[in-house]
Amino acid sequence: MTADFADQFRPFAPPYVIEDAYTEDQRQRIFKVVRDNGPWPLILAENFKSPEEVIATTGGVIPEGVTLTWDMILQGNGTFRGYIARQGVCFYPELNDCYYNSRFLEMARNYWGAKYAEPETFLINIQGPTPLGGPPHLDGVVFRGMTMENTPLWLLLTMAKSRMFDHWRSKKMQVTGWYYKGNIGGGFNYWPDGPRGEPQQITSPMWGRAVVAENEMMFHHAQATGPVAMRRPTGLDISSVMAPDPTVKDGWRIETNGQVTQQIPADEMRLLVHWGARVFTDMADLKRTFDHTDDITHEKALNMLIDEVRRRGITFEMPTDPLTDRKFIGMLSQVFAVNGPANIPADADDSMAA
Repeated sequence: MTADFADQFRPFAPPYVIEDAYTEDQRQRIFKVVRDNGPWPLILAENFKSPEEVIATTGGVIPEGVTLTWDMILQGNGTFRGYIARQGVCFYPELNDCYYNSRFLEMARNYWGAKYAEPETFLINIQGPTPLGGPPHLDGVVFRGMTMENTPLWLLLTMAKSRMFDHWRSKKMQVTGWYYKGNIGGGFNYWPDGPRGEPQQITSPMWGRAVVAENEMMFHHAQATGPVAMRRPTGLDISSVMAPDPTVKDGWRIETNGQVTQQIPADEMRLLVHWGARVFTDMADLKRTFDHTDDITHEKALNMLIDEVRRRGITFEMPTDPLTDRKFIGMLSQVFAVNGPANIPADADDSMAA
């Protein structure tokens, strides 16, 4: 894609930062749910069936003749995920007030200048010391008729990057907050003026600080976190999980195939709390969504993408199962790749420690 095309990826309205996203009582309850309901799988294991699906979401390049493996994708970077709520249902009633959050819903409506909003996904990312959080990326887009509940994430993001499906794209807003007591990195980089614009940074202290934005149209990623020597735990693979460490007060550990591969002190645990809403301009917009009068289907979406590939003169073999075929997914990811930011701020290192 050209730089001009990539520069279309900007949030609807400027992001802004808030402090104390959750009350201290809410934070304690969120932390308790996270500790009591693990172990938590890797984000990659939660969302993707093959390495090609990951590349389709990040916009990376697959070198010709290279067969991807999970080791190539992981590279020691262990970030784990758990869902607190989805599709309007909170899985942990003790966090109902966090999910059905009247303050956040008002912020979502105001962000878009809209009349209605509903809470959507509510999740946590949990990690110990890690390298830079992969290449800058976009979050999971949803469309009328195609959501993360019925569609692979790689396809949703390929559709978003093509910009061929904006007619069906849902309006969304997120409140993304962090809790991290460490003093080496742990912040957030984002590009609100497009991938060629100057990056913005949210830095420590990261204790209840949050950014309000449309992350589906804004490139962003996590800063490197924690002591450099601890950032690439040995033995990490796609089956690894993160769980409380019963041998250390408030500590955590990574386990792989039943073996402890890294112990993480409490102060080096970084928790991201991600709350998202779908927003509706007016009653007509809301009814269009819930009455399914103008949905996009998998068949139509794939046909539109395939027609565009052929229009560009690219030849390929149509698979029997395009939603999981690794070669087909890899091809689409390259055709509709978007050049993300290259001006990535320098990695945080141990010199930042007090």
